[in-house]
Amino acid sequence: MSQDGQTTREMAVLPERSLSWVLGYNSSLAVHSLMDGEDRVLLYVSSHTVVIHDVLGNRQYHLQDYIIFNPQNPYEFISNSKTQVIFYLWTFNSVVGRFSQSVFHFNNSQALTGTSAGKLVVWDVACPRAPSEELRAKPHSVKATKLVPMQKDSLTVLMVFESCIVTGDVKGQVKFYDGHLHLLTCYSHSKVGPIQSISFSKTPPDPPGASPACSTSCTASSQPFVARNFILSTSDATVLHVATDRTNFEKVLEEAKQAVNAIACHPRQALVAVGSHCGLLKVWDYQQTKYLVSRIFTQAGIQCLSYDPEGYFLAAGFTDGSVYILDAISLWSSCKEFKFSHGPVTHVSFSHDSEYLATADEKYSVTVYKRALQNGSRCWEHLAGLHSHYKPIRSILFGVQLDSNEPRLLSLGEDRQLVEYDLNSSSKDHLVVLHRDRIEQVAVPLCLAWYPQLSTESFILTANNHYKMKLYNTMTKMCRKTLLGPTYGSPLEKIQILPATNTTDPQKHYLVYITKDKVGLQILPVDGNPHKSSAFICHPDGVSDLASSYDGRYIFTVGGNDCTVMKWEVNLNALDAAASLGGEDLIPFYNLLDGGREGEFFRELEDYFYYAQLRSHGIDTLETRQVSTHIPLEEIPSVMRAMGFYPSEEKIEEMINEVKFSKYVDTGEQVTKINLGDFIKLYINHRPAFGLSMKNIQAAFQVLGYDNENGDKVIDRGDLLLLLQRRGEHMTEDELAECLTALLGRRPGGGGSEPDTYDPSGAAALTEEEIPEEITAEIFAADILGLPIAEPEKKNRKKR
Repeated sequence: MSQDGQTTREMAVLPERSLSWVLGYNSSLAVHSLMDGEDRVLLYVSSHTVVIHDVLGNRQYHLQDYIIFNPQNPYEFISNSKTQVIFYLWTFNSVVGRFSQSVFHFNNSQALTGTSAGKLVVWDVACPRAPSEELRAKPHSVKATKLVPMQKDSLTVLMVFESCIVTGDVKGQVKFYDGHLHLLTCYSHSKVGPIQSISFSKTPPDPPGASPACSTSCTASSQPFVARNFILSTSDATVLHVATDRTNFEKVLEEAKQAVNAIACHPRQALVAVGSHCGLLKVWDYQQTKYLVSRIFTQAGIQCLSYDPEGYFLAAGFTDGSVYILDAISLWSSCKEFKFSHGPVTHVSFSHDSEYLATADEKYSVTVYKRALQNGSRCWEHLAGLHSHYKPIRSILFGVQLDSNEPRLLSLGEDRQLVEYDLNSSSKDHLVVLHRDRIEQVAVPLCLAWYPQLSTESFILTANNHYKMKLYNTMTKMCRKTLLGPTYGSPLEKIQILPATNTTDPQKHYLVYITKDKVGLQILPVDGNPHKSSAFICHPDGVSDLASSYDGRYIFTVGGNDCTVMKWEVNLNALDAAASLGGEDLIPFYNLLDGGREGEFFRELEDYFYYAQLRSHGIDTLETRQVSTHIPLEEIPSVMRAMGFYPSEEKIEEMINEVKFSKYVDTGEQVTKINLGDFIKLYINHRPAFGLSMKNIQAAFQVLGYDNENGDKVIDRGDLLLLLQRRGEHMTEDELAECLTALLGRRPGGGGSEPDTYDPSGAAALTEEEIPEEITAEIFAADILGLPIAEPEKKNRKKR
């Protein structure tokens, strides 16, 4: 049939779930057209696809453009494309279910397959008298001959052991059958989950005596049968040993049934604690890979863990907002649990002297507990809590005051706020904020750590979602450096300073981090050199937390929903070698420039740099110029913008301060100029990690714009000018007019030879002339900013 010019389709009828794929292979076979006279198969062939509904696991074979039946056997048909032929066989008229496992029969040529419908499919040779060589040459001669209903429950395991066929199912039952599929015996227990695997003992069973022992009386044969002892593993992460002589189900191992998000390493011993959302807390000796102790909490799941600095206590935060402080050896509670958080606890941490314990929760609150003595024993009591952020808290961090041994407490949130608390001034139910600093303008900070004391100045290290790492002065919170961080597919989610292991060089430190799915190392000090970091995929579906061993030799990661803990051995020599091979000084940074040291981009940068030197002395001056390798700091923004990087005013201030105060702590003097090499490092570390993105501009138009009559997202010209003057970093009308006329390549009113000479007369008329009333993201990027955009976007953008 043919409708509306569509490709002709050939049709026939097929009962539900009645086809099985037999063979597909590439060939140059020619198939002649033959028609089947029985309406038994329902198929259709389009110009691209043959679709078999509810058959073959809903699989689709593309480019199948021909179908034909076997005229001698209406149960067979084939389809082909230009390069592939697929053979099909009609097998059953009843529901089969999904296949689970298959085995070969132990005493004949048959094979068996278990299904989710509780049935066994029996496969046999279509021509049993054919030689074995011919059978191997014709695998399609094997077909399903029987469908044997075994039970109602899904079969998950099928195996052959000695002279028995053994099945396991979703109800935790293990059944034994003889070669004719007659039930011999079964073993079951009410608390056993769906079976995943069965493993039998190598020790043969005792001679058969009385009738077999079964927890469920289901022996169907009068002959005695005794199976070997076996081990079961279930889908709920449990391993059980079954003694068949007395039907004793003994639990051998129980692991996490739900997401594993919490992990912590003991500060002095080779111990690691792992917590899961099912409430299971386990402690392992990671040197001997030996399980030591566990405890199950039934009321809620474990979200975070932390040992105290001495290793005497283990604090656990739970999904119901409760906090437990446990003895690190026995895991018994050292005091009554606390429940002062109104949401799941996401972070927990001890101060360096164990005087304080702090937690953060999903309700954006920080709660502090203080150590106390009760009946002569050490305990903690609730001090105060505070709703200190309005977006998720990413880190809480204890430190030490520089002029004393008193603890400091900071919290970092996605609201870009770094909050420091005054613990000494805080009292019962009153947590005092000492400082509140906004540390980012656009980027979102994701993690926080104390930077090692590598110089006279002390720093806090952060990482944000723009792949940047920043150093802040611990006292003033001034941003002292911005550096390019690791760029391995996703930003850094958590960072830790690796414990120092090199006693010969105490200044040598390393950073360990995780991204969405990777774990990595970074050589300190951070300077933006990409060769100083490395990363490996650890949990493809996402890593939720990490912990480092007390000696820095091992890293542990947990994968959340994959319920897996990974142990990584640290190889610092390999990382040092990779960094050394990457080059020294400016070589790694030259390679980050488009075209490298010999490329056009670098030559252009040199030209702008030297032109900035001329600007600083005056373009029209006739005086003898002094040759220099530096430019004044005031010229940094102009050269940056000339190279295609357009920093905000706040970013410009950060860049200038970074250079100006780079030697202030050591010399007491401010730096007033910068050379080309340092400028290249500054440019690479501050520019966007992946350049300008059209997607960011389009996202802004989605928020700020409206749909016009053509369905395009646009911003009215007047609204755009008002937004630029009133939102973000405010611009005056003259500043806006100057920027627009410069971007549009016109300077109304003329001007002198100095580039910054500007006459605003006629700016308004020029703006109306050059900028349309409705502005799309593509017009804004290409016609106003002059940025290169992709060719399809360029073709589709609205013409003015």
